[in-house]
Amino acid sequence: MVIGVGQTVLRILGYLFLLILVAMAGAAGTAYWAKMEFEGSGPLAQETMFVVPKGASLTQIAEQLEKDGLISNAYVFRAGAYYLRKQGGLKAGEYTVPAGASMQDILVIFESGKAITYKLTVPEGLTTAMIIELVRKHEALSGDVTVLPTEGQLLPETYVFSRGMARNELLRRMALDHNRVLNELWEKRAPDLPIKTKYEAVILASIVEKETGVPRERPHVAGVFVNRLRKGMRLESDPTIIYGITQGYPLGRGIRQSELQAATPYNTYAIAGLPPTPIANPGRESLAAVLNPMATEDIFFVADGTGGHAFASTLEEHEKNVARWRQIEKQRAAGGG
Repeated sequence: MVIGVGQTVLRILGYLFLLILVAMAGAAGTAYWAKMEFEGSGPLAQETMFVVPKGASLTQIAEQLEKDGLISNAYVFRAGAYYLRKQGGLKAGEYTVPAGASMQDILVIFESGKAITYKLTVPEGLTTAMIIELVRKHEALSGDVTVLPTEGQLLPETYVFSRGMARNELLRRMALDHNRVLNELWEKRAPDLPIKTKYEAVILASIVEKETGVPRERPHVAGVFVNRLRKGMRLESDPTIIYGITQGYPLGRGIRQSELQAATPYNTYAIAGLPPTPIANPGRESLAAVLNPMATEDIFFVADGTGGHAFASTLEEHEKNVARWRQIEKQRAAGGG
């Protein structure tokens, strides 16, 4: 009886040992298979784009990768990420995934943060409403615009961002850049300017921005307006009148005499000093021109027919320049160039 019991125990132990060996072999086989799946070429037949949404979990990313045919097994992708301790390092954005990329390759791509970037160029002189329109139309941005910046608060520039960036966040960047540039230039402003606040500088810079599209003229135009402010003269700027009528959109016709005489807040032919707000979003160069204008005696300017302006320090000289411009207008109207 004792011998029989001993043999039974040995047989049971043998079976258990065999089961353990089989389990170990199975686990080793599974681990080997998972390793090959994780490191081997993936099922993707051609290069494609994949978006890692902001705030997405590893599980959500893995399941979407499998659904889109970029990987063969979401569980293996997650297990590999945990094994390599990269489960929390995947960065939101839109990525290029090459054909045949392994799960490990994809993990490295997402961890790198080297997402596809997009650009939005905001030209100088647009109103805030126009800039918001550009932001709303860009398909790579997300969310609606719920924060409306005030006129003149945004910096015209080329902005680079990844897919999914919130529209409000991009507008916030534009406002922060505007404040940064304005603060830098304000610290280096010329002494004794007739501009007492940063906001006044933005207002005048927006007028300079709309008066000339010739970069080299900006300091000269700014110098004329600074001289007029110092002398107590009205600015007499056509773009301010147009802003009061259209909120910055093209007028599509000439300014009427009645509009030149109307006592509105933006009619700088009728009011003294600056209008109540900027009339556009000025760029860095116009802000710099206003805060460090050209030293000049000129107090007048008019279009010269070449895209630039003729400047004058006396009314007599200015009237001659105006007469030349009127002649150019007549020739163009008659088809003479």
